[in-house]
Amino acid sequence: MPTRQGWTIAVGAIAAIVIGRVFGILELFVLGAGMGLCVVVAVLTVRFRRPQLTIARWVHPSVLTVGDTGRVDLLIENRGRHRSPAADLTEPVGASTSAHMTIAPLPVHQQVTAGYRVPATRRGVIKVGPTTLQRRDLLGLAVDTRLAAGEAEITVAPQTFELPMPSLGSGVLGRHLLALSQRLGPGEFHSLRDYVTGDEPRSIHWRASARSEQLKVRQHEAQGVRRCIIVLDRDGDAYPAPVTDAEADVFERAIVAAGSLTLSSDRAGLTTRFVTGGVDLRGPDVAAHALHVLSPLQLGPPLGELERDPGEGLGLVIVVTSSPATDAWRRTERIADPTLTRVGVFTAPGASTGRMSVDASSLAAFRAEWQSLAGSKR
Repeated sequence: MPTRQGWTIAVGAIAAIVIGRVFGILELFVLGAGMGLCVVVAVLTVRFRRPQLTIARWVHPSVLTVGDTGRVDLLIENRGRHRSPAADLTEPVGASTSAHMTIAPLPVHQQVTAGYRVPATRRGVIKVGPTTLQRRDLLGLAVDTRLAAGEAEITVAPQTFELPMPSLGSGVLGRHLLALSQRLGPGEFHSLRDYVTGDEPRSIHWRASARSEQLKVRQHEAQGVRRCIIVLDRDGDAYPAPVTDAEADVFERAIVAAGSLTLSSDRAGLTTRFVTGGVDLRGPDVAAHALHVLSPLQLGPPLGELERDPGEGLGLVIVVTSSPATDAWRRTERIADPTLTRVGVFTAPGASTGRMSVDASSLAAFRAEWQSLAGSKR
């Protein structure tokens, strides 16, 4: 179809023909006819000599993290029977930017590659495409636009940190878990050793002692943390309206904290479970699935009743919310499992209170306080 310039020339051509006809000015009549003929030829040229190009798109990596830069590569091939004309390629990237490329004429079955970078500044899903191909004539009087490729999505996961998981006897949380382990039972059998004064008689292994000259006692290993439940509060009532920059980041810090804890727990070999409003993830790929869920996650339904975890051994319930006054924090108080220890990660400034709480009013404070609680100096 004609471009804006083409429509202007077409209207001028009609005016020139009419004026030349009315006043008998042959020059205007010829000029108008010539201008009209240029527009018609331009429209026919772009319509019947379309570039027969196929476009394949590759996005790598398929999942980005906030702060990374991805790349989109396009493979363009001429599938026509003749040399393709020059064309312009436009590919929307997100809601406000586009990638523009000019494709030079290609011989038959010739391929060319082009690409551009995609910075990941915010978590979410970046839509790429649909891609349009434009063919213009030399004078810019007509343009033919067609769809060349569909849409693709780039997932931008939240920023995450690798955090240490608590070990028995190390840090405030580790000492609490050690005392809890000793109250719950002797733990796993480790080895046999010689009896010393003060050992419990019930720990004597009589069968092994009968085969030895000395009494033998069972030595048990204290039971460590085996499972971890990360609970993210996404209830809109739990987070303040974004009046200031600090308040606007309260929910975003909760996303980063929940993603970091889920990933770190999974990498530490703990049986990991991720729970938020309307979502309950478990299994061997829970960390990857949780990051996919967290990427586009927004404020939504409140946390429901937390189903009992059927796992065995000591465990952690880490509740990520804005403050201890939220409904999610109160709901987790009802967990009646003596093997689970509840830890609060509070993202609102000044909300952290108590021994088993972490101040996440900033990302630096969150990392430092978690490492202190877990007994790590990393």
